[in-house]
Amino acid sequence: MRALVVEDDGRIAADLKRALQSAGFRVDLCGDGEDAWFLGDTEDFDLIVLDLGLPGLDGLAVLKRWRAAGRTMPVLVLTARGTWSERVEGIDAGADDYLPKPFRMEELLARARALVRRAGGHASALIAVGRLTIDTRTLAVSLDGVPQSVSPLEYRLLAYLAHQRGRVVPAPELLDHLYGDDDAREANALEAVITRLRRKLGSGVIETRRGFGYTLAEADRPDPAAP
Repeated sequence: MRALVVEDDGRIAADLKRALQSAGFRVDLCGDGEDAWFLGDTEDFDLIVLDLGLPGLDGLAVLKRWRAAGRTMPVLVLTARGTWSERVEGIDAGADDYLPKPFRMEELLARARALVRRAGGHASALIAVGRLTIDTRTLAVSLDGVPQSVSPLEYRLLAYLAHQRGRVVPAPELLDHLYGDDDAREANALEAVITRLRRKLGSGVIETRRGFGYTLAEADRPDPAAP
């Protein structure tokens, strides 16, 4: 999962980044309204945490521009503006949820997970695809009910494919949601992660569609492209 945190307070932004990373997100930071609008308009995010009090361009204006451009990613608004009329204005502008400051980080993470689940059509924190089950609250992965040991990177890959259930995800999209700009982003790095997961989970869990991308198997069947 890839998240964008738009917050001009450096301390709050750093706290949000650490918390979201601990919840399995790859996190980008932005502290300016104009930059936030550009990133949200040109990059794909699974979640945006948006502060309304931003320099350059107010967060509400940023949100309205995204929605006017047809951008549909889930947006969780953070603000010190706590009146009911301001909350209504934010929701009417296209916010998916609203959390006034100060807030508990546990509540923010619960709301963030719920927004991402709903965007993927999942009502429960447990996402089951074929033999695989992912608990988005505890970042746990099980196969046929047996807990599996996976790295944070491996979890992010499985979680993203699970949220995209029934869809073949192209390799460049997976790379964008797994790696930061300073990390290795080559296709062979992605293939190495998938190879490790196939050793742990078996070759039939992650399917390769040559020339198209990757998907989680809905049923246990061999993947002809697996090594």
